Amino acid sequence: MRTCPREMTSETPSARSGARLRARSKKLSWLLRHGAVEAGVAMDAAGWVAVEDALRVVGLDRDALDEVVRENDKRRLELDREADRIRACQGHSTGLPVTREALEASWVPYAGPAPVWHGTFLEAVTSIAREGITAQARTHVHLAPGTASVVGKRANVHVLLEVCPRRMADAGEALHVAPNGVVLARRVPAGCVAGLRALTRRARAREDALRALFTLPSR
Repeated sequence: MRTCPREMTSETPSARSGARLRARSKKLSWLLRHGAVEAGVAMDAAGWVAVEDALRVVGLDRDALDEVVRENDKRRLELDREADRIRACQGHSTGLPVTREALEASWVPYAGPAPVWHGTFLEAVTSIAREGITAQARTHVHLAPGTASVVGKRANVHVLLEVCPRRMADAGEALHVAPNGVVLARRVPAGCVAGLRALTRRARAREDALRALFTLPSR
């Protein structure tokens, strides 16, 4: 009986190793940002869990854990070797044992007048102009320290909103910086949006109307 030849693959050992690393990183990030309660893992108010518990749930050994933490492209994971504990730097869901107060105490205040940025999609701009930027199911709003930053904003967004630190302070809203550089706030009032950059063709076609929502001058 004739058999079909096995389909050849061009995937290299390096590519397979990279895929495994990404899968491990995603599973660990899920556990530390969203899944601790579901997985039955004890977590303190600042998001720390015992390394032993994380290894058991995710199925890693310590060498693999070190690699995942070291190679994470957005530096989301923080390892405390002295206390043998690990956490996500930021991005926690509500419903975990974490508290905003404990997280903020573990971060540092944002210093300086330079604006920070929030990436979003066209469909969200109108509600942001009405209600501000809210954390929704997360503990904090994520903001980027610069327009080219790889941390603090989603990929492939349509619009960047410029957030003014001085206006935030005047509104009584603190800005904090996590160890991986993400800037965080509990909320961003609409009046703290001081600028808008359209990044896509569709957004640029509507840019003046979008800016008018925040009473910003047209381009």
